[in-house]
Amino acid sequence: GAGGYGTLILFSWLVLLGGFGSVVGVPGSGLLIDAGAAWILLGQVNLYKRVNELAAEKLPSGKGEGIPPLYAWWALLPPPLDVVVGLRQVHFLAKYWSEVRGEEWQPDPVAEVYFPFISVPSFTLKKFARTPSLWFNFLADAPDFEFGFLQEDGGNAEGATTVAVGTEAGGKGEER
Repeated sequence: GAGGYGTLILFSWLVLLGGFGSVVGVPGSGLLIDAGAAWILLGQVNLYKRVNELAAEKLPSGKGEGIPPLYAWWALLPPPLDVVVGLRQVHFLAKYWSEVRGEEWQPDPVAEVYFPFISVPSFTLKKFARTPSLWFNFLADAPDFEFGFLQEDGGNAEGATTVAVGTEAGGKGEER
């Protein structure tokens, strides 16, 4: 890819030039803004694919069931769902670098306790939608929604992944 700066600089220029062109009435200026938006989204998809590759190299969660921690295409979802994958990307990238540097992982209460969806190894959109215990720690005991359209293929109400919901940083918690 173009890297962080390359992605951000081109995006910024496209939006600035498109915005200026729109203000002064240059025909087609809006296309520059659209191109900037497409560029930044494609950059995010590429970043998430790369994080999955790194996780597969070093992290136990990446080597397990062959399920990546991130779904790259989630970057294309509207807010706030795109934020879900963004937060997960930061968490798994931090874990990767901790492993590469040979450092002991420092518990992250925000990711591992307060917002469990950030740190669980993997889940689908359907699992995320039907499992309130993934959303916030105060919903840890909330029952899953049993709507048919939220079930995984084959109607498996439990889904393909078991996730741990921590009760304290670094705690074992309970399996869901």
